[in-house]
Amino acid sequence: MEDLSAADWLASTDADPLRLVTFGPATFEAYGRLRYVPDPDEPGLSEADVLLPDDHPSDIEQARIVLRALAEHTQVAAQCFYCVWDGYVGSFLEPELTRGPLVVLPHRQYVLFAGDLGAIEQWEQKFGGGGFYPPPAFAWPADHRWCFTSDVDSHWAGIGASAGAIESLTTRTDVDIVRASPDRAPLGYAS
Repeated sequence: MEDLSAADWLASTDADPLRLVTFGPATFEAYGRLRYVPDPDEPGLSEADVLLPDDHPSDIEQARIVLRALAEHTQVAAQCFYCVWDGYVGSFLEPELTRGPLVVLPHRQYVLFAGDLGAIEQWEQKFGGGGFYPPPAFAWPADHRWCFTSDVDSHWAGIGASAGAIESLTTRTDVDIVRASPDRAPLGYAS
């Protein structure tokens, strides 16, 4: 996109840079985490130590479930925005997409896309040629009722929304979502 003004609210927040890329702006009533894989039980474990069933959904499949659920908490699901980290160039993102203006946040740059929330249904076809593709780094509706963030190499995604939206997400059984505090980093996996 040439017009990046839809992402101004991300750049104008007073949130700490790490908090911004993991939970979004500091304007939401409540926050949650979508755990792509369970949190580690102890320090020093790597994601390779996690035993998952063969039918465990991919990160993008889990993100898709959450974004569909979040659509119920906005009036403008027909107008959404997605940021894709420019560091995926060469592996997932076509180089020509990063030649235009980029959304610049501390320590990260993103290509901005606009579309309806249904665009997430064709995410792998649009970017991954039908194969694996990571979830969007940011996704939000035009009314800013929620924000989904999935930072690079994290085992979870952050969600900012109303308390009711977070509560409804935590009761789901098809994804693992827990309430979260953006000020307290969860235990992470070793690199």
